Amino acid sequence: MRIGFIGLGNMGGPMAANLAKIHDVIGFDTIATPASLSLTTSAAEAAKDADVVITMLPNGDILRAVAQDIHPAMKAGAIHLDCSTVDVESARAVAAQAKAAGLAAVDAPVSGGIGGATNGTLTFMAGGTPEAFTAVQPLFDIMGQKAVHCGDAGNGQAAKICNNMILGVTMIATSEAFVLADKLGLDRQAMFDVVSTSSGYSWSMNAYCPAPGVGPQSPADNGYQPGFAAELMLKDLNLSQMAAEAADADTPMGQAARDLYAEFVERENGTGKDFSAMLPRFEKRTRP
Repeated sequence: MRIGFIGLGNMGGPMAANLAKIHDVIGFDTIATPASLSLTTSAAEAAKDADVVITMLPNGDILRAVAQDIHPAMKAGAIHLDCSTVDVESARAVAAQAKAAGLAAVDAPVSGGIGGATNGTLTFMAGGTPEAFTAVQPLFDIMGQKAVHCGDAGNGQAAKICNNMILGVTMIATSEAFVLADKLGLDRQAMFDVVSTSSGYSWSMNAYCPAPGVGPQSPADNGYQPGFAAELMLKDLNLSQMAAEAADADTPMGQAARDLYAEFVERENGTGKDFSAMLPRFEKRTRP
C-alpha cells in the first residue's frame, strides 16, 4: 500500500516508521525530518497517488488547512485517515469535504502516548463509514493494538475527548488523595495497596500512579518527564469543554479539571511536565 504521512513529530514520526516496515510510506513535515523515512517537499506531493493519506497534526485549524491542500491532490477513492486530536466540528467538516471530493475519511485519534507510537501499541478511536474503517484496519494493526469503530464521522474525536476528560478528572482526584493521605500520616504504599484493589481503582492509580516509587513504573519515577504532557491534557480538556458547550452538556468536573490544568500549565510552570505532576503541585499547597 502507498501511504502519504503528514505530520512527523513525536507521535507521527514513530507511527510512520512502523508503517514503513511493511508499506511504501512518503512523509512530509514542516519541521521534523526523520532520517528513517522517505520525505517529500510538500503535503500535496505526499498525498499524490497515495491509497491512504494519514495526518497527525496539532489542531483543527491546521487540519482544515492541510485538507484543503491535499484533497485535490489525492486520487479518487483514496482515504484520508486523520489521527490528530482536534475538535469534533473540524473532524466532521474535513470528512464532508473529503466526501465531496470523491474520497473517504476516517477520524481516528489515538491513546497510548509516545511509547505506544514507538512500540506499535496505540489504541485508535475511529469515526467514519464501516467500509472506510475496514479498509484502514490493517494499518491500525501495524500502528496499534486496538481500534474501535465508534460510528459516524467525528465520533472518534468524541470518544477521545470523553475518555481524556475522565482521565484528567481522575488524575486530579488521585493526586489530591495521595496528598491528603500524606497529611493524615498514611503510608503511600499502604494507600496504593488499598485503593488499587478497592473501589478507588482507576487507570490513574493502578497503571500510571502519580506517586514516585509506588505501583508500576510511571513518569513519576522519572522526575515527571512527560509520557503525556500537561499541556496536551489541557488541550484535550479544552476540547471537551468546547464540545460540552456545543452539545449543551453539563460537565462541572470536566470544567474544574480544565481550570486546574490551565492554572498549572499557564501560571505554575507545568509546561513540559507530565500531567501526573499534579501530585507535587498539590503537595506545595494548603487549603484555601
